[in-house]
Amino acid sequence: MSTLAVRALLAVVFWPSLFFFWFLGPFVFFLLSTTSSEVCPLLERREQFLASANGTLPMLVLQNLIYAVPIVCLVLWSRLLPEPARTGRVVTCIKLFAVAAILGALWEYGSSLACDGYGRPFFSPVWRMTSYLPIANLAANIPLYVLVISLGRAFSMREDDPTADAVRPDENAP
Repeated sequence: MSTLAVRALLAVVFWPSLFFFWFLGPFVFFLLSTTSSEVCPLLERREQFLASANGTLPMLVLQNLIYAVPIVCLVLWSRLLPEPARTGRVVTCIKLFAVAAILGALWEYGSSLACDGYGRPFFSPVWRMTSYLPIANLAANIPLYVLVISLGRAFSMREDDPTADAVRPDENAP
């Protein structure tokens, strides 16, 4: 498979995953990765809140794996077209993604423990402080989004001369 075909295939995976997973996914995943508001009033003991919050952990892991698809595409593009400046920016994306994933997971887990205020008496006030993590998460996500979109655009655009791929008649032929 040619380099151009692999780049195109990565672009076909990268752009839809970026749009659906990063821009639309949070609306769905937050609801699936936290304890539902219908369940919260039914919980009465600390063990029940912990079990409910721990039950959301598989969805948090799945969510972060799905969110990593555009980052994986950037890493593959970077390996396909090694360029030191872009490679450094991809490493920055990986670091920002790790920070955003950890902050997001802590926020969602803390939301499950606090459980719309029902779990507050059972847990440390530190878990209530997780309600401020979306602000920190936003501070990590904005530069991440800008960097990922700019790198995706740079990697998915043709850099070579498109006329070089055109079939040309042999100049020495009669």
